[in-house]
This record gives sequence, structure tokens and C-alpha cells, in this order.
Amino acid sequence: DALTEGEKVAFLGIPNFAPEILRRVRLEDAIRARKLREALIEMAEEGVVQIFSPVDGTQPIVGVIGALQLDVLAERLKNEYGLPIAFESAPCEVARWMSAEDPKVLQAFIDKNKSKIAEDQDGDKVYLAESAFSLRWAADKNPDIQFADVKTIRTG
Repeated sequence: DALTEGEKVAFLGIPNFAPEILRRVRLEDAIRARKLREALIEMAEEGVVQIFSPVDGTQPIVGVIGALQLDVLAERLKNEYGLPIAFESAPCEVARWMSAEDPKVLQAFIDKNKSKIAEDQDGDKVYLAESAFSLRWAADKNPDIQFADVKTIRTG
């Protein structure tokens, strides 16, 4: 709670940090894919995991800060949702939120790189790079695009 006289106050929420580990989730029973999606969304809302949905329609990628979070995710999916899963390598190692002063510049970059673009659980665009080198290369070639490793959430 905060008291003010007249001025509008905006609070910074808890930031999202770019994950260190990215993996695809393989479900043993493909018929339960919808239940998996719902479970992952719930866990993303709790902050257990971040979800990145590639705009090209391929399988979602989960992101975590540490390997222990993958163990927690697998255990909770199995015990709370009855969803035994396995993790597979993702086609990327680095996730960064993107922005640009000019929305047309950002959209042109997205259009050119569709296979490397995803949306996070909030619908914000994320660049999925194969490596730190490919992220640096993209940043060097596109100086008008900002690639952020922290996403600040504003409230209020």
C-alpha cells in the first residue's frame, strides 16, 4: 500500500530474468497435450518456469534459471497433474526480450527471423538465439533492436 497526494505512482513488479536453461517438454501421452499446456501456464503464473511459444507453431520451450527447477517441474507435473514428462534439448540456448523505439523496425526483424521468435506467457516477443555468439551477431546487425535479459513488470 502507498499513500500519495495527487501524483500517480507506478510500482515496479518482480522482474523476470532471462532463463539460463531452455528445454522442450516431451509428454509421454500426446493425447494429454492440452492438460500439459494448462499445467505449464499455472506454473508460469507461480514463477516456477517461463514458457516461450514459438510463433512458427512448434512445441513450447520452458525456461528456468537453474537445473533444480527442471526437477521440480517434472516432479510437480507427475504428482500434481498426472503428467509424466521428459526434457529434450531446445534449438536455442539464449532467450532475450526484444524492443525497439520504432515498432516497424521491430516488426521487420520479427518477420525476417520468424523461426527464432517466440512469445512469453504474457505475449511479449522473445528472440531465441542458438548461442551467445548468434545473439551478439543479431545485436550487431540490428542496432535499433534492444535485447534485454531482464523484463521489468510495471504495476499500478
